[in-house]
Amino acid sequence: MSVQSSNQLQESAVGKQSDVMPFAAAPGVGGRELSVIVPTFNERDNIEPLLMRLEAVLCGIEWEAIFVDDDSPDGTADKIRSLAQTDARIRCVQRIGRRGLSTAVIEGMLSSSAPYLAVIDADLQHDEAALAQMLGVIKTQDLDVVIGSRYAAGGGVGEWDRRRVTISGIAGRLARIVIPAELSDPMSGFFLISRPAFERAARCLSGQGFKILVDLFASTPVPYRFTEIPYLFRPRLHGQSKLDSLVAWEYLMLLLDKRLGGFVPPRFVSFSAIGVSGVAVHFITLYCTLQLLSFPIAQACGTIAAMTSNFVLNNILTYRDRRLAGLRFFTGLASFYGICSIGAVANVGIATAAFGQHYTWWVSGLAGAAVGSVWNYAVSSIFTWRRR
Repeated sequence: MSVQSSNQLQESAVGKQSDVMPFAAAPGVGGRELSVIVPTFNERDNIEPLLMRLEAVLCGIEWEAIFVDDDSPDGTADKIRSLAQTDARIRCVQRIGRRGLSTAVIEGMLSSSAPYLAVIDADLQHDEAALAQMLGVIKTQDLDVVIGSRYAAGGGVGEWDRRRVTISGIAGRLARIVIPAELSDPMSGFFLISRPAFERAARCLSGQGFKILVDLFASTPVPYRFTEIPYLFRPRLHGQSKLDSLVAWEYLMLLLDKRLGGFVPPRFVSFSAIGVSGVAVHFITLYCTLQLLSFPIAQACGTIAAMTSNFVLNNILTYRDRRLAGLRFFTGLASFYGICSIGAVANVGIATAAFGQHYTWWVSGLAGAAVGSVWNYAVSSIFTWRRR
Protein backbone atom coordinates (compact mmCIF):
# COMPACT_ATOMS: atom_id res chain seq x y z
CA MET A 1 0.00 0.00 0.00
CA SER A 2 1.38 3.45 -0.93
CA VAL A 3 2.07 6.17 1.64
CA GLN A 4 -0.59 8.35 -0.02
CA SER A 5 -3.35 5.74 0.20
CA SER A 6 -2.39 5.04 3.85
CA ASN A 7 -2.74 8.73 4.70
CA GLN A 8 -6.11 8.86 2.94
CA LEU A 9 -7.36 5.96 5.07
CA GLN A 10 -6.18 7.68 8.26
CA GLU A 11 -7.92 10.94 7.27
CA SER A 12 -11.10 8.99 6.51
CA ALA A 13 -10.97 7.28 9.90
CA VAL A 14 -10.46 10.60 11.69
CA GLY A 15 -13.38 12.08 9.83
CA LYS A 16 -15.66 9.25 10.89
CA GLN A 17 -14.52 9.53 14.54
CA SER A 18 -15.30 13.25 14.58
CA ASP A 19 -18.91 12.45 13.72
CA VAL A 20 -19.32 10.34 16.87
CA MET A 21 -20.49 12.15 20.00
CA PRO A 22 -18.02 11.70 22.91
CA PHE A 23 -19.34 9.47 25.72
CA ALA A 24 -19.11 12.26 28.29
CA ALA A 25 -21.37 14.44 26.18
CA ALA A 26 -24.07 11.84 25.62
CA PRO A 27 -27.48 13.34 26.39
CA GLY A 28 -29.53 12.12 29.33
CA VAL A 29 -26.60 10.73 31.34
CA GLY A 30 -26.25 12.31 34.79
CA GLY A 31 -23.65 11.57 37.47
CA ARG A 32 -24.41 10.68 41.06
CA GLU A 33 -23.97 13.47 43.58
CA LEU A 34 -23.90 11.19 46.61
CA SER A 35 -22.63 7.64 47.11
CA VAL A 36 -23.88 5.94 50.26
CA ILE A 37 -21.33 3.32 51.29
CA VAL A 38 -22.82 0.41 53.24
CA PRO A 39 -20.45 -2.29 54.58
CA THR A 40 -22.31 -5.57 55.13
CA PHE A 41 -21.87 -8.99 56.66
CA ASN A 42 -24.95 -11.17 57.19
CA GLU A 43 -27.41 -8.30 56.69
CA ARG A 44 -29.74 -9.86 54.10
CA ASP A 45 -32.97 -8.97 55.91
CA ASN A 46 -31.93 -5.33 56.39
CA ILE A 47 -31.06 -4.49 52.78
CA GLU A 48 -34.55 -3.84 51.43
CA PRO A 49 -35.77 -1.80 54.45
CA LEU A 50 -32.64 0.36 54.27
CA LEU A 51 -33.11 1.05 50.56
CA MET A 52 -36.74 1.99 51.11
CA ARG A 53 -35.69 4.47 53.79
CA LEU A 54 -32.96 5.95 51.59
CA GLU A 55 -35.48 6.34 48.77
CA ALA A 56 -37.79 8.25 51.09
CA VAL A 57 -35.23 10.67 52.58
CA LEU A 58 -33.02 11.33 49.55
CA CYS A 59 -35.79 12.50 47.23
CA GLY A 60 -34.45 15.07 44.77
CA ILE A 61 -30.82 13.97 45.24
CA GLU A 62 -28.90 11.94 42.65
CA TRP A 63 -27.67 9.11 44.88
CA GLU A 64 -26.47 5.54 44.73
CA ALA A 65 -25.97 2.84 47.35
CA ILE A 66 -22.72 0.87 47.20
CA PHE A 67 -22.88 -2.25 49.36
CA VAL A 68 -19.50 -3.78 50.17
CA ASP A 69 -20.17 -7.32 51.33
CA ASP A 70 -17.55 -9.54 52.96
CA ASP A 71 -18.87 -12.75 51.38
CA SER A 72 -21.80 -13.13 53.79
CA PRO A 73 -22.91 -16.76 54.15
CA ASP A 74 -26.55 -15.66 54.50
CA GLY A 75 -26.77 -14.56 50.84
CA THR A 76 -26.56 -10.80 51.41
CA ALA A 77 -24.68 -10.24 48.15
CA ASP A 78 -27.26 -12.25 46.16
CA LYS A 79 -30.05 -10.17 47.68
CA ILE A 80 -28.30 -6.93 46.71
CA ARG A 81 -27.73 -8.11 43.16
CA SER A 82 -31.35 -9.13 42.74
CA LEU A 83 -32.46 -5.63 43.76
CA ALA A 84 -29.82 -4.06 41.51
CA GLN A 85 -31.45 -5.77 38.53
CA THR A 86 -34.35 -3.32 38.77
CA ASP A 87 -32.55 -0.26 40.20
CA ALA A 88 -29.34 1.08 38.66
CA ARG A 89 -28.60 3.06 41.82
CA ILE A 90 -27.74 -0.15 43.69
CA ARG A 91 -24.28 -1.69 43.41
CA CYS A 92 -22.63 -4.66 45.08
CA VAL A 93 -18.91 -5.09 45.74
CA GLN A 94 -18.37 -8.62 47.05
CA ARG A 95 -15.04 -9.33 48.74
CA ILE A 96 -13.78 -12.89 49.05
CA GLY A 97 -10.98 -13.91 51.38
CA ARG A 98 -10.80 -10.69 53.39
CA ARG A 99 -12.91 -8.93 55.99
CA GLY A 100 -13.02 -5.67 57.92
CA LEU A 101 -15.34 -2.69 58.15
CA SER A 102 -12.70 -0.01 57.57
CA THR A 103 -11.25 -1.63 54.46
CA ALA A 104 -14.78 -2.25 53.16
CA VAL A 105 -15.58 1.45 53.47
CA ILE A 106 -12.30 2.42 51.79
CA GLU A 107 -12.94 0.09 48.84
CA GLY A 108 -16.50 1.33 48.51
CA MET A 109 -15.35 4.94 48.38
CA LEU A 110 -12.64 4.13 45.84
CA SER A 111 -15.24 2.44 43.61
CA SER A 112 -17.35 5.60 43.52
CA SER A 113 -17.03 8.68 41.34
CA ALA A 114 -19.47 10.85 43.32
CA PRO A 115 -18.22 14.14 44.83
CA TYR A 116 -19.76 13.28 48.21
CA LEU A 117 -19.47 10.00 50.12
CA ALA A 118 -21.62 8.92 53.05
CA VAL A 119 -21.05 5.95 55.36
CA ILE A 120 -23.95 4.23 57.09
CA ASP A 121 -24.41 0.82 58.70
CA ALA A 122 -26.82 -1.69 57.18
CA ASP A 123 -28.38 -2.55 60.55
CA LEU A 124 -30.76 0.48 60.48
CA GLN A 125 -29.35 1.88 63.74
CA HIS A 126 -28.16 5.10 62.09
CA ASP A 127 -30.72 7.77 61.26
CA GLU A 128 -30.75 7.89 57.46
CA ALA A 129 -33.03 10.97 57.61
CA ALA A 130 -29.94 13.01 58.59
CA LEU A 131 -28.20 12.31 55.28
CA ALA A 132 -29.98 15.05 53.32
CA GLN A 133 -29.16 17.55 56.08
CA MET A 134 -25.53 16.39 56.11
CA LEU A 135 -25.26 16.92 52.36
CA GLY A 136 -26.81 20.38 52.58
CA VAL A 137 -24.51 21.42 55.43
CA ILE A 138 -21.29 20.19 53.83
CA LYS A 139 -22.10 22.10 50.63
CA THR A 140 -23.40 25.37 52.11
CA GLN A 141 -20.68 25.63 54.78
CA ASP A 142 -17.86 24.41 52.51
CA LEU A 143 -16.81 21.66 54.94
CA ASP A 144 -14.78 18.47 54.55
CA VAL A 145 -16.74 16.19 56.89
CA VAL A 146 -20.15 16.18 58.57
CA ILE A 147 -20.46 13.64 61.39
CA GLY A 148 -23.57 12.08 62.85
CA SER A 149 -22.99 12.34 66.60
CA ARG A 150 -24.67 10.43 69.41
CA TYR A 151 -23.10 12.75 71.98
CA ALA A 152 -23.82 16.18 70.52
CA ALA A 153 -26.70 18.11 72.09
CA GLY A 154 -29.92 16.46 70.92
CA GLY A 155 -28.32 13.08 70.17
CA GLY A 156 -28.43 9.87 72.17
CA VAL A 157 -27.29 6.27 72.41
CA GLY A 158 -30.77 4.83 72.73
CA GLU A 159 -31.06 1.58 74.66
CA TRP A 160 -27.39 1.07 75.46
CA ASP A 161 -26.61 -0.35 78.88
CA ARG A 162 -24.18 1.34 81.28
CA ARG A 163 -21.31 -0.99 80.34
CA ARG A 164 -21.49 -0.13 76.65
CA VAL A 165 -21.75 3.60 77.39
CA THR A 166 -18.64 3.35 79.59
CA ILE A 167 -16.66 1.45 76.96
CA SER A 168 -17.66 3.95 74.26
CA GLY A 169 -16.60 6.83 76.47
CA ILE A 170 -13.19 5.28 77.17
CA ALA A 171 -12.65 4.56 73.47
CA GLY A 172 -13.56 8.16 72.61
CA ARG A 173 -11.05 9.52 75.12
CA LEU A 174 -8.35 7.20 73.77
CA ALA A 175 -8.97 8.63 70.30
CA ARG A 176 -7.57 11.95 71.56
CA ILE A 177 -4.15 10.27 71.47
CA VAL A 178 -4.14 10.43 67.66
CA ILE A 179 -6.84 13.03 66.84
CA PRO A 180 -6.28 16.68 67.77
CA ALA A 181 -9.78 17.68 66.59
CA GLU A 182 -12.44 18.18 69.25
CA LEU A 183 -14.99 15.57 68.21
CA SER A 184 -17.84 14.69 70.55
CA ASP A 185 -18.21 11.29 68.85
CA PRO A 186 -14.95 10.15 67.22
CA MET A 187 -16.23 6.57 67.30
CA SER A 188 -19.15 7.37 65.00
CA GLY A 189 -19.60 5.14 61.96
CA PHE A 190 -22.13 7.54 60.42
CA PHE A 191 -20.70 10.48 58.48
CA LEU A 192 -20.46 12.26 55.12
CA ILE A 193 -17.16 13.33 53.56
CA SER A 194 -16.21 15.16 50.37
CA ARG A 195 -14.16 13.27 47.82
CA PRO A 196 -11.16 15.65 47.96
CA ALA A 197 -11.07 15.24 51.76
CA PHE A 198 -11.13 11.46 51.47
CA GLU A 199 -8.47 11.41 48.77
CA ARG A 200 -6.12 13.54 50.88
CA ALA A 201 -6.04 10.82 53.52
CA ALA A 202 -6.60 7.70 51.39
CA ARG A 203 -2.97 6.69 50.91
CA CYS A 204 -2.18 7.05 54.61
CA LEU A 205 -5.12 5.07 55.96
CA SER A 206 -4.40 2.07 58.15
CA GLY A 207 -7.65 0.24 57.36
CA GLN A 208 -7.32 -1.40 60.76
CA GLY A 209 -10.44 -2.42 62.67
CA PHE A 210 -13.86 -0.79 62.68
CA LYS A 211 -13.24 2.89 63.35
CA ILE A 212 -12.72 4.41 59.92
CA LEU A 213 -13.55 7.95 61.13
CA VAL A 214 -10.65 7.89 63.62
CA ASP A 215 -8.41 6.58 60.83
CA LEU A 216 -9.44 9.40 58.49
CA PHE A 217 -8.92 12.19 61.03
CA ALA A 218 -5.57 10.73 62.10
CA SER A 219 -4.39 10.32 58.49
CA THR A 220 -5.27 13.61 56.82
CA PRO A 221 -2.24 15.85 56.20
CA VAL A 222 -4.46 18.93 56.48
CA PRO A 223 -6.91 19.18 59.42
CA TYR A 224 -10.50 18.64 58.35
CA ARG A 225 -13.12 21.36 58.50
CA PHE A 226 -16.03 19.59 60.12
CA THR A 227 -19.24 19.85 62.07
CA GLU A 228 -21.41 17.35 63.93
CA ILE A 229 -25.14 16.73 63.61
CA PRO A 230 -26.94 15.00 66.48
CA TYR A 231 -28.92 11.80 65.93
CA LEU A 232 -30.51 9.15 68.10
CA PHE A 233 -28.94 5.69 67.84
CA ARG A 234 -31.68 3.11 67.21
CA PRO A 235 -31.96 -0.56 68.17
CA ARG A 236 -31.08 -3.17 65.53
CA LEU A 237 -34.07 -4.40 63.50
CA HIS A 238 -32.74 -7.70 62.10
CA GLY A 239 -29.62 -9.81 62.58
CA GLN A 240 -26.95 -9.71 65.25
CA SER A 241 -24.30 -7.18 66.18
CA LYS A 242 -20.80 -7.82 64.76
CA LEU A 243 -19.11 -6.12 67.72
CA ASP A 244 -17.25 -8.34 70.15
CA SER A 245 -14.36 -8.16 72.60
CA LEU A 246 -11.83 -8.54 69.76
CA VAL A 247 -12.85 -5.14 68.36
CA ALA A 248 -11.10 -3.52 71.32
CA TRP A 249 -7.83 -5.18 70.33
CA GLU A 250 -8.15 -3.97 66.73
CA TYR A 251 -8.92 -0.46 67.96
CA LEU A 252 -5.80 -0.43 70.15
CA MET A 253 -3.75 -1.61 67.16
CA LEU A 254 -5.18 1.26 65.07
CA LEU A 255 -4.22 3.82 67.72
CA LEU A 256 -0.75 2.32 68.04
CA ASP A 257 -0.28 2.32 64.27
CA LYS A 258 -1.17 6.00 64.05
CA ARG A 259 0.92 6.85 67.09
CA LEU A 260 3.98 5.13 65.61
CA GLY A 261 3.45 6.97 62.33
CA GLY A 262 3.02 3.79 60.32
CA PHE A 263 6.71 2.86 60.60
CA VAL A 264 5.96 -0.39 62.44
CA PRO A 265 3.09 -2.52 61.03
CA PRO A 266 0.35 -3.02 63.65
CA ARG A 267 0.27 -6.72 62.80
CA PHE A 268 3.92 -7.00 63.81
CA VAL A 269 3.20 -5.23 67.10
CA SER A 270 0.34 -7.65 67.77
CA PHE A 271 2.49 -10.62 66.70
CA SER A 272 5.32 -9.54 69.01
CA ALA A 273 3.01 -8.93 71.98
CA ILE A 274 1.59 -12.42 71.57
CA GLY A 275 5.13 -13.76 71.32
CA VAL A 276 5.85 -12.28 74.75
CA SER A 277 2.80 -14.06 76.13
CA GLY A 278 4.20 -17.25 74.62
CA VAL A 279 7.27 -16.92 76.84
CA ALA A 280 4.99 -17.02 79.89
CA VAL A 281 3.18 -20.09 78.51
CA HIS A 282 6.55 -21.76 77.91
CA PHE A 283 7.77 -21.28 81.48
CA ILE A 284 4.48 -22.28 83.07
CA THR A 285 4.41 -25.49 81.02
CA LEU A 286 8.08 -26.16 81.76
CA TYR A 287 7.55 -25.74 85.48
CA CYS A 288 4.49 -28.03 85.54
CA THR A 289 5.94 -30.81 83.37
CA LEU A 290 9.25 -30.86 85.27
CA GLN A 291 7.36 -32.40 88.16
CA LEU A 292 6.85 -35.54 86.03
CA LEU A 293 9.33 -35.51 83.14
CA SER A 294 13.03 -35.00 82.49
CA PHE A 295 14.21 -31.51 81.57
CA PRO A 296 14.69 -32.11 77.80
CA ILE A 297 11.19 -33.52 77.44
CA ALA A 298 9.70 -30.80 79.66
CA GLN A 299 11.52 -28.15 77.59
CA ALA A 300 10.10 -29.65 74.39
CA CYS A 301 6.59 -29.62 75.89
CA GLY A 302 7.02 -25.98 76.86
CA THR A 303 8.20 -25.06 73.37
CA ILE A 304 5.27 -26.80 71.68
CA ALA A 305 2.80 -25.26 74.13
CA ALA A 306 4.21 -21.77 73.46
CA MET A 307 4.06 -22.19 69.68
CA THR A 308 0.51 -23.54 69.88
CA SER A 309 -0.58 -20.66 72.11
CA ASN A 310 1.04 -18.13 69.77
CA PHE A 311 -0.65 -19.67 66.75
CA VAL A 312 -4.12 -19.70 68.32
CA LEU A 313 -3.88 -16.10 69.58
CA ASN A 314 -2.48 -14.80 66.30
CA ASN A 315 -5.24 -16.59 64.43
CA ILE A 316 -7.84 -14.90 66.64
CA LEU A 317 -6.27 -11.43 66.96
CA THR A 318 -3.43 -10.60 64.57
CA TYR A 319 -4.92 -12.28 61.51
CA ARG A 320 -8.58 -11.97 62.35
CA ASP A 321 -9.38 -11.00 58.77
CA ARG A 322 -7.59 -14.12 57.47
CA ARG A 323 -8.66 -16.47 60.25
CA LEU A 324 -8.08 -20.16 59.54
CA ALA A 325 -10.85 -22.65 60.29
CA GLY A 326 -11.59 -26.33 59.77
CA LEU A 327 -8.84 -28.31 58.06
CA ARG A 328 -6.96 -25.11 57.21
CA PHE A 329 -6.53 -24.47 60.96
CA PHE A 330 -4.53 -27.68 61.37
CA THR A 331 -2.48 -27.26 58.19
CA GLY A 332 -1.75 -23.71 59.28
CA LEU A 333 -0.69 -24.92 62.72
CA ALA A 334 1.69 -27.45 61.13
CA SER A 335 3.26 -24.76 58.93
CA PHE A 336 3.57 -22.46 61.95
CA TYR A 337 5.43 -25.17 63.87
CA GLY A 338 7.88 -25.53 60.98
CA ILE A 339 8.41 -21.80 60.54
CA CYS A 340 8.95 -21.19 64.27
CA SER A 341 11.38 -24.11 64.48
CA ILE A 342 13.55 -22.48 61.82
CA GLY A 343 13.13 -19.16 63.65
CA ALA A 344 14.36 -20.78 66.86
CA VAL A 345 17.50 -22.04 65.08
CA ALA A 346 18.12 -18.54 63.69
CA ASN A 347 17.54 -17.08 67.15
CA VAL A 348 20.15 -19.34 68.77
CA GLY A 349 22.62 -18.88 65.91
CA ILE A 350 22.50 -15.08 65.92
CA ALA A 351 22.62 -14.91 69.73
CA THR A 352 25.60 -17.27 69.86
CA ALA A 353 27.45 -15.34 67.16
CA ALA A 354 26.82 -12.04 68.93
CA PHE A 355 27.98 -13.44 72.25
CA GLY A 356 31.12 -14.76 70.55
CA GLN A 357 31.86 -11.19 69.48
CA HIS A 358 31.98 -10.23 73.17
CA TYR A 359 28.57 -8.55 73.33
CA THR A 360 26.86 -8.81 76.70
CA TRP A 361 24.52 -11.75 77.23
CA TRP A 362 21.36 -9.64 77.18
CA VAL A 363 22.31 -7.79 73.98
CA SER A 364 23.13 -11.12 72.33
CA GLY A 365 19.85 -12.63 73.50
CA LEU A 366 17.88 -9.61 72.32
CA ALA A 367 19.51 -9.74 68.88
CA GLY A 368 18.62 -13.40 68.51
CA ALA A 369 15.05 -12.84 69.68
CA ALA A 370 14.61 -9.91 67.26
CA VAL A 371 15.82 -11.96 64.27
CA GLY A 372 13.63 -14.90 65.26
CA SER A 373 10.56 -12.67 65.71
CA VAL A 374 10.99 -10.94 62.35
CA TRP A 375 11.50 -14.30 60.63
CA ASN A 376 8.43 -15.86 62.25
CA TYR A 377 6.25 -12.83 61.44
CA ALA A 378 7.39 -12.38 57.84
CA VAL A 379 7.32 -16.03 56.81
CA SER A 380 4.08 -16.93 58.62
CA SER A 381 2.39 -13.94 56.95
CA ILE A 382 3.33 -15.37 53.57
CA PHE A 383 2.71 -19.07 54.15
CA THR A 384 0.49 -19.63 57.20
CA TRP A 385 -1.92 -16.70 56.89
CA ARG A 386 -1.47 -15.92 53.22
CA ARG A 387 -4.26 -14.09 51.46
CA ARG A 388 -6.52 -16.38 49.49
